Amino acid sequence: MLKTSMPSDRIAMGLSFACVLHCFLAPSLLIFSYGVSSFSIESELIHYMILLLTLPISILALTLGYKNHKSVSIFIAGVIGLLVLILAVIVGEAIFGDFGEKGLTLLGSIIVAYAHYSNYRTCQKLDCTCHD
Repeated sequence: MLKTSMPSDRIAMGLSFACVLHCFLAPSLLIFSYGVSSFSIESELIHYMILLLTLPISILALTLGYKNHKSVSIFIAGVIGLLVLILAVIVGEAIFGDFGEKGLTLLGSIIVAYAHYSNYRTCQKLDCTCHD
């Protein structure tokens, strides 16, 4: 049984950062690489792929963090952030436009990253045995 949430929190923080980078740098990369690749990095498939990677890792890390430290507020913050990311991917552009989708992605990513960072810091502060 996996006891530690620290590695999964680190991975989840990295994926949140990847969401933000993709969201804000993809248009620039498209301009610089126009015509070079046949696969567009702005494709909606990328959004779903990042989300499908982020969800299980984040849920695992948040669940392990909750089981080990019993911090409901960190768990709820992480779930809210994940729900905002899901909302951004599924209906963000259709309802809120391109700018709104990016705003939701940024907000959700920040909330998720903060929850994982809080989980990570709690583990370090308690010097618990969950990461041995």
